[in-house]
Amino acid sequence: MEKRKMGKCDGVRDNFFRTIADLAELCSTHENADLLKEMVTTILKLGRENSDRGDLKLINKALKELRYAAKTFVPYRNTRKVVFFGSARTRNDSAEYKMAEKLSALMVNHGFKVITGGGPGIMEAGNKGAKRENSFSLNIRLPFEQRHNPYIEGDKKAITFKYFFNRKLFFLKESDATVLFPGGFGTMDECFENLTLIQTGKSKPLPLILIEPPESNYWGKWMTFLRETLAKGGFISPEDLNLFFHTHDVEEALDEILKFFRVYHSMRYFEEKTVINLNRLLKSEDIQLLNEKYKSILRSGTIRLSPPHSTGEEGVGDSTMPRLVMDFNRRDFGKFHEMAKFLNTLVA
Repeated sequence: MEKRKMGKCDGVRDNFFRTIADLAELCSTHENADLLKEMVTTILKLGRENSDRGDLKLINKALKELRYAAKTFVPYRNTRKVVFFGSARTRNDSAEYKMAEKLSALMVNHGFKVITGGGPGIMEAGNKGAKRENSFSLNIRLPFEQRHNPYIEGDKKAITFKYFFNRKLFFLKESDATVLFPGGFGTMDECFENLTLIQTGKSKPLPLILIEPPESNYWGKWMTFLRETLAKGGFISPEDLNLFFHTHDVEEALDEILKFFRVYHSMRYFEEKTVINLNRLLKSEDIQLLNEKYKSILRSGTIRLSPPHSTGEEGVGDSTMPRLVMDFNRRDFGKFHEMAKFLNTLVA
């Protein structure tokens, strides 16, 4: 009798998961059906494992925000984007505001789109310089009702989040460069989060620009703290100071961002290997130099060049690009970031 009951339950469960699998196939491309199946199964498990309505409301709202934001960015996935951070209190007649507006316009002229937090101050300057068609706004719903600034308000690319963690995810996930002007707690939060995620390998390498007017020493004092207290105290590695670039000049900031992608294109992990996609083919002597300079960050083997249209482990991704393949130790990310920048010096 007990065996018959168990058999019946097993049959119901099999039918249940078969129905989920069928729905996943119906609602997604074949290669993504397995992920959709897992997501639906996870959501249904929540109903059995957690009866707290507050938890379920939070997860439901967070998932809705993620879906909507992802849908907004999908058409622009192949376009480079730069995110602007800085004080919401910056006046529109200040040097910082004018620099942000100018740099934003220059970035657009070089094919980038601009992401801001959507509010006033530096955020407004970023959207103003980029203009509406080249702007994104990731606003946050606050008790005092911060609104999107007039240069992006009402646009389909103006998103309002309830949760900071969703907003932060899209700032990081969708950007290829980060520019930080002087600001308050929020700016410091974004600055240290970017640094932490790059330092720990949770974020891809990207140019992180600290910029301020010539007469300002905002970032200068901040860097003194990093050098004198964090680095000398052994709280960070000396290489971690290479994770950012400081400047007082808009054109210099622009050049630093553009240089970062002259040879380096992107990176990913495939099984135990680290793969760097390249915009240009490197010479054999360049590969030799890389191995001499950065062999300390490898667990084994060498840095080797894999040509376009290769097959196997290096064939995943854009098959038209040459790529570097290595057994990176996934620990020395400050040094790895330095190597990504060094790549761009290898082509005259």
